[in-house]
Amino acid sequence: MIQFEELKLQLEQLEPDIKELANALGLDKLKMEIEQLEQRAAQPGFWDDAENSQKILQKTGALKNKVEAYDNLVAAYDDTLALIELANEEEDLSLLEEAQAEFDKVKSDLDGQRLQTLLTGEYDSKNAILTFHAGAGGTEAQDWAEMLYRMYNRWAERHNFKVKEVDYLDGEEAGLKSAVLLIEGENAYGYLKSESGVHRLVRVSPFDASGRRHTSFASLEVMPEIDNTINIEIRPEDIKMDVYRASGAGGQKVNKTSSAVRLTHIPTGIVVASQVERSQYQNRDVAMTMLKSKLLEIKEREHLEKIEDIKGVQKEIAWGAQIRSYVFMPYTMVKDHRTSFETGNINAVMDGDLDGFINAYLKAASLNKLHEDFDEE
Repeated sequence: MIQFEELKLQLEQLEPDIKELANALGLDKLKMEIEQLEQRAAQPGFWDDAENSQKILQKTGALKNKVEAYDNLVAAYDDTLALIELANEEEDLSLLEEAQAEFDKVKSDLDGQRLQTLLTGEYDSKNAILTFHAGAGGTEAQDWAEMLYRMYNRWAERHNFKVKEVDYLDGEEAGLKSAVLLIEGENAYGYLKSESGVHRLVRVSPFDASGRRHTSFASLEVMPEIDNTINIEIRPEDIKMDVYRASGAGGQKVNKTSSAVRLTHIPTGIVVASQVERSQYQNRDVAMTMLKSKLLEIKEREHLEKIEDIKGVQKEIAWGAQIRSYVFMPYTMVKDHRTSFETGNINAVMDGDLDGFINAYLKAASLNKLHEDFDEE
């Protein structure tokens, strides 16, 4: 039947890409590395260094997940091909919807795994720390910052990432002034690093009785969460610590004692805060991790040799350098100014459908890197 023949043809066109994916993943190398790690785990005294052994097991698990994901993709391809051929042979149109759904799953899985091959940065596999700041404009900008905060929460839910609120400062009338989220999951930073920058909103303001159109700005900063495998020295005398009472979203008190901690790195002026933990000491540890992550991110971005080379940070956000515009009025459009990727389905975007923007950025970044490497040769 023509419907099944067309679907089979579309599916078979994916086969070369699936085979190429094995090369891009370095599947043979992955399997060899898994074998070597498992041999190390089987050696006597492996558990003598508990911290190191845990890292080896985590790395083994991550590599096995990649191999298993590829094997599942190949199995799904074979099963879908068998289903289409059986349905075609029996001329059973009732199976067309199921066959189409299985084809869509294979294609989506293939696209997702191909995208992962673009995540080759040193810190791409790490968790991501997201810091939101409302721009100038009071309530308008603070409401927009909260909309972005919700959007990235929804994106994380779609990808089964764990979300932890680290800090939250309420807006004066609505929204938020600033907030910090920790997104936990493999490659969280690799995906979300593309979202760092200024986001611009154009809409008819719900806070303006005259119904005028307003433009608002909010910034998002994305950093990798570093772990104790990365050693960053910060001198105690370079840190100023303030404590204050924690409060949750909406002004709810989450702790009646002064357990929240704000750290200022005096040489650079970087400020980080944490109120997620119950004790002052725990919040200080969280804030120190954030500070180290921020210093590392600046060092990498500015191609500096040492953390000490960071002389200071720009205190004012450059609102003219927005990465993306969200237009609710007079038409609906979300457009990324770096890749020109755009969509008219603004409601889906605000509900966390950001993969198109992320994919376009990663592909563009990969092409730029190829061009740079070619120019160097």
